[in-house]
Amino acid sequence: MNDINENIESPFTLKVSFNKLLRHYEVLSQSDDEFIAAKARRVLKTAEGFPELRDGITNPQDLITRKKEISIILQDSFSPILTKNEIKTASVPFHNLIFNSSERFKSIIEIAGDDFELEIKNMPKDDMYILACTIILSACYKHHINFKRPFYYEIPDDKGIMQYYKILYNADFTEIVPSKNAPIITQEDADELLDNFENMELWKEKFPPNSYTFKGFVISNIFNVTDDQSISNIKSSLIGEDKRKDESFMEDFHQIFQSLLGLNDIKVGFSIYNEEEDAFERVYGEGMNSFLLNQLDTNDCSDTLCNVSYHTLLKEKKFYAISDVDKFYDLSKGKAPQYKTLKDQNIKSAILAPIANEDGLLGILEIVSERPKVLNSINANKLKDVMPFIVSAVERSKNEEQNLIEAIIQQECTSIHPSVNWRFEKEAKIFIKDQFNGKEPSFNKIAFENIYPLFGQIDIKGSSEARNSATQKDLTIQLESIKAIVGDAFKLEKLPIYEQFLYQINNYLEGLNTHFQVDSEQQISGFIKQDIDPLLQHLLVVDSLKENIESYFKSIDDKVNVLYNHRKDYDDTIAFINKEMAALLDKKQVEAQAMYPHYFERFKTDGVEHNMYIGESITKDDSFNPIYLYNLRLWQIQVMCEMENSFYLMQPNFPVKLDVASMILVFNQPLSISFRMDEKQFDVDGTYNARYEIVKKRVDKAYIKGTTERVTQKGKISIVYSQKQDETEYLRYIKFLQSKKYLDDDIEILELEDLQAVTGLKAIRVSVLYHKDKDDKLFYTYNDLMKEIKA
Repeated sequence: MNDINENIESPFTLKVSFNKLLRHYEVLSQSDDEFIAAKARRVLKTAEGFPELRDGITNPQDLITRKKEISIILQDSFSPILTKNEIKTASVPFHNLIFNSSERFKSIIEIAGDDFELEIKNMPKDDMYILACTIILSACYKHHINFKRPFYYEIPDDKGIMQYYKILYNADFTEIVPSKNAPIITQEDADELLDNFENMELWKEKFPPNSYTFKGFVISNIFNVTDDQSISNIKSSLIGEDKRKDESFMEDFHQIFQSLLGLNDIKVGFSIYNEEEDAFERVYGEGMNSFLLNQLDTNDCSDTLCNVSYHTLLKEKKFYAISDVDKFYDLSKGKAPQYKTLKDQNIKSAILAPIANEDGLLGILEIVSERPKVLNSINANKLKDVMPFIVSAVERSKNEEQNLIEAIIQQECTSIHPSVNWRFEKEAKIFIKDQFNGKEPSFNKIAFENIYPLFGQIDIKGSSEARNSATQKDLTIQLESIKAIVGDAFKLEKLPIYEQFLYQINNYLEGLNTHFQVDSEQQISGFIKQDIDPLLQHLLVVDSLKENIESYFKSIDDKVNVLYNHRKDYDDTIAFINKEMAALLDKKQVEAQAMYPHYFERFKTDGVEHNMYIGESITKDDSFNPIYLYNLRLWQIQVMCEMENSFYLMQPNFPVKLDVASMILVFNQPLSISFRMDEKQFDVDGTYNARYEIVKKRVDKAYIKGTTERVTQKGKISIVYSQKQDETEYLRYIKFLQSKKYLDDDIEILELEDLQAVTGLKAIRVSVLYHKDKDDKLFYTYNDLMKEIKA
């Protein structure tokens, strides 16, 4: 580099000049103090004959050539007595060029290594031009704009630990001189610049490159602020969102604490305190660890800490330092759990710091090292300055976690659908406002008027019969096993009570085969629990019976305490059907919501039911049109056909073979619904509207008029309605879906028997067309599909 202005775009032309300093020495040379005057004259004499020292130097080589003279000129500024203590440099602003420095600074740079490149931090290169312009505005035009920012060096020490040095500039010996062609800055110009920080072209227009000369130099007074900066870095790290998902968070956190404590091999961990369980829990996140818990997710405090450490951390809320883990492990004879846990991880010293507020302990900050004595009760005190920020972060994290838990509970358990959430938020804001203003707040009724309902269900046919059959089989197997054991016991010992038990068992078995009743299961279970189980425990001591009794107990399910084979198959089948049908419906609902927002809820019973409501009051916007209602009705039939197909594709994999029947209820009059705070769900309003709920609950059990045949049948979709216009509308949809091969051509128009308080219902019933598998291009009715599956 032949010129310090090379490769720099700036409004300045930089010149290293000592003119202003030398003018100061000219004044001192007239001092009454002869010592001061003589020294000033010596400095001035040194500068004589070298006009470049006043005019300005731009070639770095000239600075090296005049190094001796510059050192003499700067001797007062760089005291030889303090040179090994002060960290100080003489340099050019906005430039890494340093031409004089204290011995302490040279030593720091030397320790950093040959590969280290000194660079000023927190000085954005893109803002350097504007920063120079603000200096000109202040120095030449008295427009003071505060654009100062703290500048730092980051320099590693001999241990490789990053040290932070703050730079304070002394610019007393600088001059800024405008060139002849420099535009004069008016008040209007300055005002315009205030509102155009990002407009670099405007700044260059007002301050063209090299339009001002910067003569002089700056003295940098540098201070080690590692502790302060480490604390600041901890604050900055803890402020960030989603820290647990950030892979670099813990790595940076380790480095920050290494700088704070001056130790390059320490690691940081956390554990959260659960007051209700009096236990420590792992914090889940990228790179997060707990050295107290090691591999455990949670552990009781009594199993994690000894009595002394427990009292220190939880009761006194003081640091617990372990300078030599091996030493204290031996002293405790391995009985103190914290020493054993740390020793197992090859940890030699540790500091456990309670994260606590006035309400109690929140968690533990764990700092560990694989070297003994480097962490101790003395350097533990350095944590006092950072603990308040960690406490605040943990408090905020706990609040965020609680909010997340409540959000999940609301999503999974309370059925506040996103389509109506805006209405709840509106009322909640009114509630908060009234509460803030000192009024008696109340959560107003949330209702939606003039909305159209849609109801559908895919019901498991014969579920009660299937469960009864499974129960009969399990109880029969269990009773036969008991009968065999009691029979063998009676052969060994002719006790009348054994004979009475056998008689009772035979009665139960006969009842299961001939007239199984609702309370049969309860009676038999009570008999086994009260009479048989104690008997079998008594008979375990009999060697010839022991093997059969143990085999019997192994066959009993631990959770329900009965033989649970066929019933488990049934329960697993029902759960699987409900899970898969609900998942498919939820997936399809995403598409339906994208067409037009509407309220949706579903329920799992012996099958899956769903409610939908659509209308102006739900959407909040003035956008509803009946076309969206018609579209949702068509969508509903189509999705239920797809659910039927999905069910029968899965049916061969079910432990118990079950069938389903689908039904849709049409209600063509708008109604109103309101949210019932006591039951946390929506319900219809008004006596007339209540008729809709009555029909929903009873219609799937309705019979075709003059017959004993249920309206819902496997392999078919039944659409129940009461108005002729509904029939016409849905026949159009069916015809369309027939053309798409969703439905067969066997349409039935049926009249239904009157239900209690409900008359005049009719139904359209039509067969669903199925595929044998996902790749099958053929279409089958239910009966055809069953033949194909069995073939």
